[in-house]
Amino acid sequence: MNLSRRIAGVVALLFISVGARQAAAAPQNSAGGQQEADRATIAKTIQSYMDLWNTHDIHSVAMLYAEDCDFINNFGDVTHGRDAFEKTFSAFMAGPYSATVQSGTVRSVRFLKPDVAAVDVDWEMTGAKNPDGTVRPTRKGIHSLIMMKQASGSWLITIMHVHEFTATPRITPPPVPSATTPAK
Repeated sequence: MNLSRRIAGVVALLFISVGARQAAAAPQNSAGGQQEADRATIAKTIQSYMDLWNTHDIHSVAMLYAEDCDFINNFGDVTHGRDAFEKTFSAFMAGPYSATVQSGTVRSVRFLKPDVAAVDVDWEMTGAKNPDGTVRPTRKGIHSLIMMKQASGSWLITIMHVHEFTATPRITPPPVPSATTPAK
């Protein structure tokens, strides 16, 4: 009888252990599935960014940024807020970036929290012009982003740091945002 109790106890522990493992695996599998879906949504957002940039629709590009975003260019200049981003880049799109084409590929996505991701994007830009109208060299680098998931399931850029690997000088003087630049 003592042996029967021991066998029954071992069998019970075995069932509990297997059940606990299966229960623990279920949330991990669903979280992993959600992360893969979020990775795909992030990649689509980055592709939308590039596609919209190439149509020179800076208002639509700006809508991919959080309202309180920070954009830091390769010279360390900070633009805070979606409206300021749109105003600043409207001036560039009307001038030196009017014929630019940008492409990008997501290099990595690291989820810091389920709704916060660090994203690195390899990018290349052609067609930028100097103030005298001459074409600037092809630019290449990495965009380092912090993106946040919205209640709608979309992902917006909260912070973007531009890292450039090519030696392109600053456009001087930079285009000045016009007070009459129409908001879209």
